[in-house]
Amino acid sequence: MLSVALAGKPNAGKSTFYKAATMADVEVGNYPFTTIDANRGVSHARTECPCLDRDERCADDNCHDGTRYVPTELLDVAGLVPGAHEGKGLGNQFLDALSNADVVLNVVDASGGTNAEGEPVETGSYDPTQDVAFIEQEMDLWLADILDRNWETVTRQSRSPEFDIDDALTEVLTGAGGTAADVARVLRRVDYPDAPQAWTDDHREALAAAFRAETKPIVVVANKADIAPDGNVEMLREAADGPVVPCTAEGELALRNAVEAGAIEYSPGDPDFEIVGDLSDAQAEGLERVRDVMAEFGGTGVQSAIDTAVYDLLDRITAYPVQNETRWTDGQGNVLPDAFLLPRGSTPKDLAYAVHSDIGDGYLHAVDARANRRVGEDHELSEGDVIKIVSTAK
Repeated sequence: MLSVALAGKPNAGKSTFYKAATMADVEVGNYPFTTIDANRGVSHARTECPCLDRDERCADDNCHDGTRYVPTELLDVAGLVPGAHEGKGLGNQFLDALSNADVVLNVVDASGGTNAEGEPVETGSYDPTQDVAFIEQEMDLWLADILDRNWETVTRQSRSPEFDIDDALTEVLTGAGGTAADVARVLRRVDYPDAPQAWTDDHREALAAAFRAETKPIVVVANKADIAPDGNVEMLREAADGPVVPCTAEGELALRNAVEAGAIEYSPGDPDFEIVGDLSDAQAEGLERVRDVMAEFGGTGVQSAIDTAVYDLLDRITAYPVQNETRWTDGQGNVLPDAFLLPRGSTPKDLAYAVHSDIGDGYLHAVDARANRRVGEDHELSEGDVIKIVSTAK
């Protein structure tokens, strides 16, 4: 399952975002290091379900009248403070937990109501743009430190006639959450000496930064945008290299709680909601404030942040394996029971391996269920493809 990690300094709203996105029972508090042990839960990326092209909607729990929610892992870890790569705060615990994440949501307090350590201050008195580069720098220095700690071993290995610097770097960096293919792409983009003895701290830091950008792309979540001073969200957009999503995690959590109470109809990522139950005056007033924020930003931003990370930054597509290409069902007659997030450019055989390694090993051919025709092994899948995989494996 694809893994999305929540990063950020303490008290920026990571745990509120996590609870709103997963509805898991976690502690939320207005003080630093509310989260100590990492929380792992299931959230979802939102897309259109292929059942919209049929007469009937599928009955899958993750399909809401044609809106499909594809499971992803969401990881909420301890807050990051300056010097985290040196072990300050709960830095080592945070950074180690982050190593297997595919993408990072940097949750920033856009209101400027918390300082660099995550301590509450007067709203607007702190510059939130400082929290954009700080997260990247701490991650880069953490990776550079991993390289530094392994450098003596790499230098010893270089005495062997069979030594290859690329192989040595691949061995180190794959242990920090990358694949061999990730490392190869990064090494093609950076300049470095062949001899480990000639490397400097600058070489290691440059490689670490390039590796982090390749393996841990970042979406900035401008949380507390509903109470942010005018111009703060735009400042964050100007400061960030990648996408910035305005967000009110508290607003999303209020909506999700209202859904559970039967008070409103709302699906995560919707731009609005409908009141269907009884509300007190205070509850109605609170929800109307959330509605005003949604009107300004097109939603609460929680679902949008996840979707931006998955579909835009990681460039994933959603593919649906089926056993019956006519009915779009599995062996038990369930319509479109499974959905997989795959890198763009994936083939039917890649989908087969995503389903199960045995299915991939026994792959024979595939059928495009929409067109009802066989497709080649090198056929490039598109968003929403429904594919029957024919394999020797059962």
